[in-house]
Amino acid sequence: MKTATVQIELPSDVSEQEARLLLLIKLYELGRLSIGQAARLAGYSKRAFLEVLAQYGVPVVSYAPEELREELN
Repeated sequence: MKTATVQIELPSDVSEQEARLLLLIKLYELGRLSIGQAARLAGYSKRAFLEVLAQYGVPVVSYAPEELREELN
């Protein structure tokens, strides 16, 4: 995986670690990173990252409405 470095200024009440975690959560949520990639970059195991996602209300499995109907039938 090719990597890039991003440098931004944060308000004093937002830590670098928090900003990094929130960015990784969003990239996972958008499907840009796998669960394993996001967990590794955040410094978590997959299981711990799943717990973090739950704390932020990010679904781990998401179905389109049609797919969900098919699964339930």
